[in-house]
Amino acid sequence: MNTPVWRPAVLGTAHGSGRIRCDLCPHGCDLRDGQTGACRVRRNQGGKLETATFSTAVAHVDAIERKPFYHVRPGSRVLTTAAPGCTFRCDYCVNHRLSQYGRPDGAGWTGEPADPAALVSRALAEGTAIGLSYTEPGLAPELTLALAEFTGPAGVPIVWKSNGFLTAQAINLTAPLLDAVNIDVKAAAEAPHRRLTGAPLRPVLDAVERFRAAGVWVEISTPLIPGVADHPNQLSVIARELAAIDPEMPWHLLRFTPDFRMSAESPTAPEALSAGVRDGHDAGLRFVYVERALGPTGRQTCCPGCAAVLVERGVWETQEQRVIGGACPQCTQPIPGRWE
Repeated sequence: MNTPVWRPAVLGTAHGSGRIRCDLCPHGCDLRDGQTGACRVRRNQGGKLETATFSTAVAHVDAIERKPFYHVRPGSRVLTTAAPGCTFRCDYCVNHRLSQYGRPDGAGWTGEPADPAALVSRALAEGTAIGLSYTEPGLAPELTLALAEFTGPAGVPIVWKSNGFLTAQAINLTAPLLDAVNIDVKAAAEAPHRRLTGAPLRPVLDAVERFRAAGVWVEISTPLIPGVADHPNQLSVIARELAAIDPEMPWHLLRFTPDFRMSAESPTAPEALSAGVRDGHDAGLRFVYVERALGPTGRQTCCPGCAAVLVERGVWETQEQRVIGGACPQCTQPIPGRWE
């Protein structure tokens, strides 16, 4: 069985008797020598902070729409990689065999030491961006820094699919390296968010604003998890919160898939997703998407000015893209995103 390879980590503060506070996420783990953090992949070893996430357990190319990003170079592809580990313990996680490493119901270590130069070379050869996804990319700032160093003037874009549970220090460090981030906003209130994830909600919403302020393109995903965000009242609260930040920020409503500790629950009904779309538009959000359950219209990007269909998508790929120079070709309405 593989075992983690530990490397020096960033974002740690040493204080007193060999203890280190990890400043990566709002858990703020205060670690004595030999202790591992709540994420199970950062530790204090001999008074130095170390990480196991300079590694990859998966590396394959897929469509950028699968992250999901709908306003980031539609039709392009992403070389996606992931290291085991997560700051959350979500009961429904479809990637729990990777994300829950180190916890009683997680799998063993499956990562191999990452080669950032090789990842960048592959991305250049295949004409892709590089994405960190499936587990929590915020736990891998060291790998993100290394990838950004090797991209050089070629400028291979780096994107994250993240839970957004990061400190201001972590965002300040990584945001300049990132082209786009899709952040999960899983709940409308603190109590259900804590029950689901083991963590507070407010830092996630703060992260949305911080990444945007740093110039990173941000899209939001909300899985309609039973008892957490599957009721119209809950979705309308989330929609209003997002619209207050920026009504042009794309919002992806994700159908709940029974898995992990929630395998006995039912998948989200299409009617609930349709209601969520209405809630989003009623709150003022201009771009609300549903990947599969509502058919092609749920995936279309339409001009908020003249209603022209600008992007048509299949389930996981773009079929036609009509945005020109970041605007609608019919009425010249600017369409926010990374189109080129």
